[in-house]
Order: sequence, then C-alpha cells, then structure tokens
Amino acid sequence: MSNITIYDVAREANVSMATVSRVVNGNPNVKPTTRKKVLATIERLGYRPNAVARGLASKKTTTVGAIIPDISSIFFAELARGIEDIATMYKYNMILSNSDQNEDKEIQLINTMLEKQVDGIIFMGGNISEQHVQQFKSSSVPVVLAATYDENNEIPSVNIDYEQAAFEATQFLIEQNKAVPAFVSGLEETHINQLKYKGYARALNEAGLSVNESLIVKGDYSYSSGIEAVNQLLEENEKPEAIFVASDEMALGVIHGIQDKGYRVPDDIEVFGFDNTRLATMVRPTLSTIVQPMYDIGAVAMRLLTKYMNKEEVQDQKVVLPHRIEKRNSTK
Repeated sequence: MSNITIYDVAREANVSMATVSRVVNGNPNVKPTTRKKVLATIERLGYRPNAVARGLASKKTTTVGAIIPDISSIFFAELARGIEDIATMYKYNMILSNSDQNEDKEIQLINTMLEKQVDGIIFMGGNISEQHVQQFKSSSVPVVLAATYDENNEIPSVNIDYEQAAFEATQFLIEQNKAVPAFVSGLEETHINQLKYKGYARALNEAGLSVNESLIVKGDYSYSSGIEAVNQLLEENEKPEAIFVASDEMALGVIHGIQDKGYRVPDDIEVFGFDNTRLATMVRPTLSTIVQPMYDIGAVAMRLLTKYMNKEEVQDQKVVLPHRIEKRNSTK
C-alpha cells in the first residue's frame, strides 16, 4: 500500500490530479466539499506526498537552515531546541550546520543552504560583517538572526538588551561590595561583547568608580578559559570582591578556578554569570546569573522567519525579549 500515488487518489476521489495537488498544497481554490472528499481519500489510502516532488512543484522545500557556531555549547543547544520546536509546529524540517564562528565557513554554509533550496535561514554567529549583510540581502530567501546582533539593524533579529543586562549585573555586584568587580569578557570584538562591556563600564561610571583595565580579562566563552581568566586575575591583582562573567560556561570555570586557589565562593569572591543555561543550577554554589531566555529567542526567531516565508505582515523586525536577574548562591 505504500506506493500509493497522486494518480490513485485522483481516481478514487473521482477528481483530477491537479485538484489533489491543490488540496495537498493548501491552495484555496478548491470547493470545500471536494477538499473534504479528497482529504478523506488521502487518509483512507494512506497517501504520503513526496516532499521533494512537492517542493519542485511549489518551489518550496519546507526546509529551513540553521547556522550555529557550536552545537556542543549548551547555550546554542537550548537556542536550537526553541527553533526546532517551532519549526516542527509549522511543519518545517531543519538542517543544522556548525560554523565554528569562522567567517569563511559561515559564508560557505549560507551558500550551501541556498543551493539546497531552503525556504529560510536562521543565523547565529559572532560578528555580522559587511560581507554577511550583503549576502543576506542578496539571498533569495528570508534570513533572521538569533542572539546575534546586526549593528545597522538591516537584518531581522531576536535578542535581549545586552548592555542593560550587563549594567544590572554589575550594579548588583557594586551594591553588594561597594568595590569594582572584575569582568571576564568574551574574546572577539563582537557587537554583543561590546554591549556587555558598555553596560559594565556604565554601572561603574554611575557608581563613581573608574574602569581598571587589569580587572578585565578575556575568555573565549569556554569553561577552560574561565579557569585561565581567573588564574590571571588572581595573579595580577589583589583579590577582587566579585567577578562578573560574560557567560555561564566561563563562570563555572571561574568558580572552580577560585576554589582551586583555596578561596570560597561567595564568602571570599562573589561570581555572577550571564545566560541562565542549565549549567547555572548544576554548579555548587549555584550560579547567580542574567536570565537570557535562549529557548524563547530560538522560538521567536523561527516564528518570525515563518512570517517572512509566508509573506505575513511583520510589525517589528528587531525583537528585544525581556531579561532578569536570577540570584542564587554564588553571590551573598
């Protein structure tokens, strides 16, 4: 029975193949009674339209591409989950590719996705360069950025207010300790990293404190770079009262690095993270952090993409979701 064709459905329902095709592809120009009859026949015969053949006919493959820096990062894994769930809800398949945040690879992947005739692309990456923007704008399909910033706001995107979130985290630590917190930032000069730095500097400024460059150490968002960063901080400076870390994964490294040196968190040094991934509750003491709703960012980005793909009206192409502080045991 598995080899039921569109021809069989048309014959059984006593309609033309064109009519069956219209029903399958959701074309509105079919009488309701005819549509009902065709759908009943499809169900009875167990007809499964071939997605590729259907794609060729409609020029749509019902596939979306997601380009992600690193699926092994818990941050991006939670984002991808949000994308996938909404894609499934709207009956889209997803092709996922890792770019390692390498610009040449990113550009190549975008081209590969377009060759595979995806209907839309969700892009997550570090820096959105002029080359990216040109490629997105000349793309034959819509592109939405997730947790990724385009400074010129030319490409639709879903983010949080990173500058304000970093400001609130730093302000919280200053109020706790009345001292300058150290800052473990991201390595690349991405726009998001710059925004986090600006928020950190603004909080110091408003508290009448000055930025001390030796208290700012760069990591690459990995756990091991958190350990290295805190070792460097403790070697070069007097012990800071608190450390604000640009991601949860690095913050775990920071906590363990502090403990390896014989200090206690939060009694000797407070630690504050950013993202609120699952890692935040897996570490001891549990991590105070900025809640960035990764799943929601992925879900909203995918929903925004469906609007563009279906030519629905889009009110706001730059979506900013709310963040908040989640206080746990790594701060007093």
